[in-house]
Amino acid sequence: MSLVNQVPNIHNKQSLSGMMRQVLLATIPGVLVLWYFFGWGVFIQLAIASAAAVASEAIVLKMRGKDWRRAINDSSALVTAFLFAISIPALVPWWLTVIGICFAIIFVKQLYGGLGFNPFNPAMAAYVLLLVSFPVLMSSWVPSFEMWSQRLSLGDSLHIIFLGSTSSGISYTELINGFDGYSTATPLDHMRNQLRLELMPAEIADTAEFKLMTPAWMWANVAFLVGGLYLAWRKALDWHLPLALLVGLAGTAFVFNLFAPEQYPSMIFHLLSGGTMFAAFFIITDPVTASTTPKGRWIFGIGVGILMWVIRTFGSYPDAIAFAILLMNMAVPTIDFYTRPKAYGER
Repeated sequence: MSLVNQVPNIHNKQSLSGMMRQVLLATIPGVLVLWYFFGWGVFIQLAIASAAAVASEAIVLKMRGKDWRRAINDSSALVTAFLFAISIPALVPWWLTVIGICFAIIFVKQLYGGLGFNPFNPAMAAYVLLLVSFPVLMSSWVPSFEMWSQRLSLGDSLHIIFLGSTSSGISYTELINGFDGYSTATPLDHMRNQLRLELMPAEIADTAEFKLMTPAWMWANVAFLVGGLYLAWRKALDWHLPLALLVGLAGTAFVFNLFAPEQYPSMIFHLLSGGTMFAAFFIITDPVTASTTPKGRWIFGIGVGILMWVIRTFGSYPDAIAFAILLMNMAVPTIDFYTRPKAYGER
């Protein structure tokens, strides 16, 4: 029996390793957009996370007496590494990436028995661990190329990630504090902070700072949408889950914006900000930690979308994806229990 047959909600004929490679391939458009706006740090974090993920998984499997070579070949560790590295700021210190990915592989995945048994999404659990432990580092993005006329070279990016400053002496702290009078907040964070100053969404969106920080995240969402549609076309994901998340998020944002546009941003803002499309097509579609029943997938996805809007609107963190998904991961056993299809002949 192949590993893929142990996961009950995968119903196509692709092997597990084939599906994982399709996911890696689909991330390419989004990764390229992030590289364009945020520099070489994106690729460096992917390399660090991939190496740490493969090494930690091999070590744990060897300690457990498992065939680690076969398990490594399924590429699931690489998928976890990519999803985690894409989620974090591009120039965080290397040790932060190593801590996060080792926690994801060792404690969230292997401690529960390995692939197919983990109740929580490993990449999102690691992201939350680091966000709670190192909130400044995990919520500070360097200025995008649109906001900063300079672009860090590959050498400077390596210098910052491994040594904490560029070769010319610019520290990571100076980078995340922003240049030219602009902060390094994301559009979601900037919008929330300005709304608390009693400005209206339309006024905030019309400022020069907001217009400069928006393109990076908008195009990243478009790129991950393209990658997600490719996965749907290849039947490498269940399209109900991303659609349910987008319906839950967009529907909630639309209703509140309709009745109070001076307090709540539009649904388009929520759909094209933060990691919305990344979450919809690459995170929530994890076949192990999502709901496995037809009705349950709709409940799970819509629940994640609503929680994302609630945490983005009233919470203190820059984005709500990881918290929303982990909360709904905890609800999956209950959702599956009450939405399981009845067997033929059952009253």
